Amino acid sequence: MNKDRKYLYYRAYLIYFGFVFVMLGVLYSTLDLQLNGPGSAMETQEGDLPTRVADRIPRMGQILDRNEVPLVTSITFYDIYMDPTVVEDQLFDQKVGELSQGLHRLYPDKSESAYERQIRKARANGVRYLLIRRKVTNDARKKLRKLPIFELGQMKGGIIDNVEVIMRKKPFGNLLNRTLGYYKVDNLTDTLKVGIEGAFYDYLKGEQGKEVEQRISSGWKRTGKILKEAVEGADVVTTIDKEIQEVAHSELEKQMIAMGAEHGSIILMEVQTGYVRAIANLTRIKEGKYEENFNYAIGHLEVPGSTFKLASLMAGLEDERFKINDKVNASGFYRVGKDGMADANHGRGYGIITVQKAFEKSSNVILQLMNRSYKDDPDVFIDRLEQFGLTEKLGIDLEGEPRPKVTRPGDSNWSALSLPWQSVGYEVMQTPLQTLAFYNAVANQGKLVRPLFVEKILRHGRVIKNFEPVVLNPEICSSHTLKILQNCLEGVMIRGTGKQLKSSLFTIAGKTGTAQLRGETGYRNEKVRAYQASFVGYFPAKKPIYSCIVVISRPVVAYYGAAVSGTVFAEIANKIYASSLQYHRAINDPRNPIASDVPTVKSGQRKELTSLLKQLDIRYQLNSSSEWVQADTAKQRLQIQQKSVLETKVPNVTGMTAKDAVYLLESQGLIVRMSGKGKVSTQSIKPGAEIVKGQLIRIKLN
Repeated sequence: MNKDRKYLYYRAYLIYFGFVFVMLGVLYSTLDLQLNGPGSAMETQEGDLPTRVADRIPRMGQILDRNEVPLVTSITFYDIYMDPTVVEDQLFDQKVGELSQGLHRLYPDKSESAYERQIRKARANGVRYLLIRRKVTNDARKKLRKLPIFELGQMKGGIIDNVEVIMRKKPFGNLLNRTLGYYKVDNLTDTLKVGIEGAFYDYLKGEQGKEVEQRISSGWKRTGKILKEAVEGADVVTTIDKEIQEVAHSELEKQMIAMGAEHGSIILMEVQTGYVRAIANLTRIKEGKYEENFNYAIGHLEVPGSTFKLASLMAGLEDERFKINDKVNASGFYRVGKDGMADANHGRGYGIITVQKAFEKSSNVILQLMNRSYKDDPDVFIDRLEQFGLTEKLGIDLEGEPRPKVTRPGDSNWSALSLPWQSVGYEVMQTPLQTLAFYNAVANQGKLVRPLFVEKILRHGRVIKNFEPVVLNPEICSSHTLKILQNCLEGVMIRGTGKQLKSSLFTIAGKTGTAQLRGETGYRNEKVRAYQASFVGYFPAKKPIYSCIVVISRPVVAYYGAAVSGTVFAEIANKIYASSLQYHRAINDPRNPIASDVPTVKSGQRKELTSLLKQLDIRYQLNSSSEWVQADTAKQRLQIQQKSVLETKVPNVTGMTAKDAVYLLESQGLIVRMSGKGKVSTQSIKPGAEIVKGQLIRIKLN
């Protein structure tokens, strides 16, 4: 009897604990359904459907040029879904065929019958979140809303079109590709910060919001309940001038194709501020085709060649090792120990000349001069290079700047040839930007400034941070030495290697450079020698506005600095200077002031505007029959003129009412955000800029 009772107890315990395990399994399954991937919040219950709190991704800020033309922007697309279960039975049966026809017209990759079968099947199975199309533009979204059934909206027509997909877009394609850059996370741990977007991502990214999503049979969908609004990213206003950038890019590309070069770069910088107005880097991807896929200007170290002779002269003059009018014997070949170097003019030499003329002719006699001056105390020469800012990074905001390589006494590769070779640009390696910064200091009366790529940060049109010029060294050398070297750089263009590059409009100061590139077997044993041609200088010579460097690597047709890179410099300088009217004369507006008895009239649609003026009995002169017009009161009478609106260009909506401005901008495919009251006073995208469908434009009214 006791054994039977004990057996019954065991069975009861087994059933009890078995039931507990089953309930735990059910509970686990329920919780698992209410969790959605890593980092998801626990769902709550609203009615019969589970919900969760999801991140609301903000729109990233734009990267703009100095005139606030978008260089990188965020384009909004929409994922379109349908809930066929909310459509009334009679309406569904009558119109589903017409809806399918409309979808086929917009997206013919699927037949009408395929669309209809898909929608009917979803309705029959109770699917409330049927995917219709991914990543449609705002224009396409508007067309979808006009289709049968969809025209009734979300509650009766079932269209769900509020799922935004925001993508980054560079409106000007390959222009500035590497400098604009990107921010990317690889393998959930490795962060790639490239260019301006990588460096200023914390400003651009904005702040995530929180919203409630609801789980239905086909997945999660938004409920519209916002717990925390997302904060849009700030806009980064760069130092780049798009107009100058396009000139620099096109001139470099044209010369690269003509020379059959491997890669090249150009940087143009404002002398006093260090603001980089243009930077281009091109790499040959196939014959005659170049793209910007590496930032040579910032990240590539190479021997500077003869452009480094300026630093050698600066050191020797500062240390009073020689004078600029001292005589040297430019015989054509200059031996140091058992080695030597010839002049570029096939070793013919220039005879007995001054140090200044040797610099202007880019004679390698300078290596003998520097060897005699510093061979007993080379550390003094290296100390001077440090003073000039040529041995350290510039400390720019963008990632990827390497430290210059300068061979020093005590290094394993230091030899008796190191100092003389350094003095003419070998056994030292710099980036083009580092070379340019040094020349810019000479143009800037000895003041070394850090190159800058960003001027300010904007949030909703207001400046939240300015980037002022940064002085790294207020005086790299004495004013006496500086004046001598400025004359030498002008002499290069008048009497020396750059004389064919003179401009009839203004004077240029600069230096050519031709450097042989080291091959796999060194410099001397290469069957086919490779060269790098460069030109660096500033203009106008007397009152410098811009400094610029052009470096072209491994050209095939020619390789001397003046012929290859100098011509690009001259073309860019002439085009920029000719178009920079602000440096030549002030431009005054000749128009008369508006008469006080002429009313202020906003721009708008012609029919509405003229109808209002007639009702108010205001006299006007109509000079246009176009849809959009603007008022002109310059001649003390009200004239209604045509307002130019181009399909591919951003219209000028200043002076318009909010209603007209929003209508016009949205009809062009832009997404509008506005603030204030009254008429439009400012718009975030400059009138006349290329339209990018789905781009955000902010308008301010007052």
